[in-house]
Amino acid sequence: MNNEELCFTPATELARRIRDKEVSPVEITRAVLERVERLNPKLNAICTLTAESALDAARAAEFAVMRGDHLGPLHGIPVTIKDLAMTRGVRTMAGSHVFSQRLPEIDHLHVERLRAAGAISIGKTTVSEFGWSGVSRSPLTGITHNPWKQGMNAGASSAGAAVCAAAGFGPIHQGSDGAGSIRMPAGFCGVYGIKPSHGRVPYYPTPANGLISHVGPITRTVADAALMLQAMAGPDDRDMTSLEAPPEDFTGKLDSGIAGLRVGFSPDLGYLKVDAEVAGPVKAAARVFEELGCKVEEVDPGWGDPTTMEHCLFAVTITAMWGDYVERWGDRMDPGLVAIIEHGRSYSAVDYCKASAQRLAYYDKVRAFFERYDLLLTPTLSVAAFPAERLIPEHWAQHPWDWLRWAGFSFPFNLTWLPAATCPCGFTPAGLPVGLQIVAGRHRDLRVLQASRAFESVRPWAQHRPPC
Repeated sequence: MNNEELCFTPATELARRIRDKEVSPVEITRAVLERVERLNPKLNAICTLTAESALDAARAAEFAVMRGDHLGPLHGIPVTIKDLAMTRGVRTMAGSHVFSQRLPEIDHLHVERLRAAGAISIGKTTVSEFGWSGVSRSPLTGITHNPWKQGMNAGASSAGAAVCAAAGFGPIHQGSDGAGSIRMPAGFCGVYGIKPSHGRVPYYPTPANGLISHVGPITRTVADAALMLQAMAGPDDRDMTSLEAPPEDFTGKLDSGIAGLRVGFSPDLGYLKVDAEVAGPVKAAARVFEELGCKVEEVDPGWGDPTTMEHCLFAVTITAMWGDYVERWGDRMDPGLVAIIEHGRSYSAVDYCKASAQRLAYYDKVRAFFERYDLLLTPTLSVAAFPAERLIPEHWAQHPWDWLRWAGFSFPFNLTWLPAATCPCGFTPAGLPVGLQIVAGRHRDLRVLQASRAFESVRPWAQHRPPC
């Protein structure tokens, strides 16, 4: 197996080969680092490379194999960590000049768990500033390029993680998702990403963003995502929202099938605009679920449009978290971020409380939908990748900060804490990836993984590699 094939080999297979002493963690890590060194200057997906410590960890992992030690499920597997996640002794910049020299003294809990499972971090991946937008650029690290076409948006805020997955910088990559930040970049880059149920992966230190952020995997295969999610999931009292029960057997039950499930397909959630080049592949993908033995019905969920509510909750939270930096740093911050902070200041505490109440009422409508349907299928995004210097595609109505208008399929499931994944389902005429979103009721993470795996089995995508 040459180095390129090694870089694109799934984690599930690498883990087996490491255990069987067919391949060394050092060999894998060196292959991935060489690929990063060659391609990252063009893609700009990794902002802080930790090559030396990765090789040290790989050597230790190799010794553990040879000694016959107990091996974790990700033993010797390269991983990247999003630059919003704290990493002890490694720069965590959050895509901002404000924190360009920050060296945390702790690991975020999910980083701690990945290390405990044996994964080897090769570095930190680029993000939009503080993760505020869905566009793959920041004033600190610049543009992260879509591997399918230079200069195009790779999505955000987990921009670098999705690019790393698509470009073969190892098999597993950590993302987080507060309004679509796993699903958007995975959708734009033609890879798999899942936002689990809120609390499935404990988030500590917990961000003060209204309990909308979820940690999850970005990978090329569903089995790799299941393996990575299994390693990160499980209760921890440091996160007061973490789920009490241990996770189901995501890896062992992945191939159980989905025949007989009731599936609702909504091409627009009843109110969203969708570009035709996206709508076509998604509709074709939805029909595949009939082949898989599901009963598929095109639906308008009837939940109403939550955008006004989201504008309040999103803007106020961003203003509370980052607004104090504007006076000193505003001229070096993303102009869109400054604009949404100014908008956030226009709301009162009463406005925020009313929006929070609306969120609860909205969840009740969504919950009732999933009493009638086992799955919901939608487009992941309303658009395909567009030039990364833009906040909104040129052919859409412009706005100084509201990028949510082209990403309206994702944030509803942050507000409601539901598991949601994106699967590659085709390409536009220009060769840019299109994503299918799969959603299930709360705590039905395994169902989303099984549906994703069933779709992958008949419409595989991992063989498609970008021309980077």
